[in-house]
Amino acid sequence: MLIWGAFIGLIIVFLALDLGVFHKNDHVIKTKEAGIWTAIWVTVALSFSGVIYWLFSSGLIDNPTGLTPNNAVLKYITGYLIELSLSIDNVFVIAVIFSSFKIPPLYQHRVLFWGILGAIFFRALMIVFGVALITKFDWAIYVFGVFLLFTAFKMLKSDDKGFDPKTSFIFKQLKKVYPITSVIKGHDFFIKRMGVNAATPLFVALVIIELTDILFALDSIPAILAITADPFIVFSSNILAILGLRSMYFLISRMLEKFRYINYSLVVILAFVGLKMLFTHHIEIAEWVSLTVISVALAGGVLASLLIPEKEAA
Repeated sequence: MLIWGAFIGLIIVFLALDLGVFHKNDHVIKTKEAGIWTAIWVTVALSFSGVIYWLFSSGLIDNPTGLTPNNAVLKYITGYLIELSLSIDNVFVIAVIFSSFKIPPLYQHRVLFWGILGAIFFRALMIVFGVALITKFDWAIYVFGVFLLFTAFKMLKSDDKGFDPKTSFIFKQLKKVYPITSVIKGHDFFIKRMGVNAATPLFVALVIIELTDILFALDSIPAILAITADPFIVFSSNILAILGLRSMYFLISRMLEKFRYINYSLVVILAFVGLKMLFTHHIEIAEWVSLTVISVALAGGVLASLLIPEKEAA
């Protein structure tokens, strides 16, 4: 429990420095700044693999799945890349939500910051539940595998351009529960209008992003559980990827049209981990194979988006 407490404490320090020091004053996040922060978060996450190696070699942490230090590091990096790649799809949806509710770029970082806090809490619950389910019931891994294959198929056939947050079930229910105003006053989530407290578009966007992230977690957490059932590796790789989501959003949200093939990469990744879950008791796939498939799928989607002319793609 000491290691878990230290890790959670480290995350709290990161978040406190982020909002209280580096982003104390609201400002528009430029591409250069977003690129620097993305590099910092990726470096922190990859450097944490050294901590994983130390923890599993020293025996300071419970090792319920009997992992060797080298294997633990490979599983951590693979899990991190899975979550990072699936987060790209989340970026597309966040961009649509901000655009729909006309959230000024000046306040978008603050909305995403509070969204991260909720994401950490809900994902921690889902990870605990998912690990417990797989540990207690062997058949649960097959259920997750089928679900991931279904998700991959649905992603292949879906068209996200039709998504409109203002017509979503979440928005309609929120309007019934609490008064909503279209007025934005600074970075406030609530303001008083004609003597009535009302939620601003910032709060509405926050709620929809939060609940949307839970839906994305239904894909990403089973995907990581296909790599390992070790709770600390699943939690740390997931959370460190989520911490870098904000800077990644500001880095690539302005280039969404250029990454038109990235969805195919995500389909390949989800299909691969789904099949790995279904055959986990029959075929043993080395961790370097999983890492290679995920890396090649991501690189292939990015390169195809950059190299294939848009007219030819159409």
